[in-house]
Amino acid sequence: MTDTSDEFGAEELTTDELLERYAMLRDTIQGLETERETLGTQLKAALAGGERAETDLYRAVLKVSRRIEYPIDRFREVFGDAAALEVATVDRKKADALAGAGDLDGDRLRELGVVREIQVLTLQPKTR
Repeated sequence: MTDTSDEFGAEELTTDELLERYAMLRDTIQGLETERETLGTQLKAALAGGERAETDLYRAVLKVSRRIEYPIDRFREVFGDAAALEVATVDRKKADALAGAGDLDGDRLRELGVVREIQVLTLQPKTR
């Protein structure tokens, strides 16, 4: 038996009961995350269409976030198969690290970069 009363105010639970509670919480959290993603998509579409959304506590705002990606075909043309394979399954940080280490030409890497804009939903507290 494991005593969880210190941390959660719960009675002593068996390992099976801990597993059951854990699984229930995990399933609840996953369901809530799925619902949050769906609601976020709907809110983004509404805000992009010119609508406003706010509650007593929050105002929804769309912000633009930019990230650099390197098209794999051009990256491979410029830096070769070995370098493309090295970064194909990793993100921009890996390519930047290789450039920082001198393994890739940093200037050429920057020239390859493509900036993508994505919309990010943020909640601004009204208490500011």
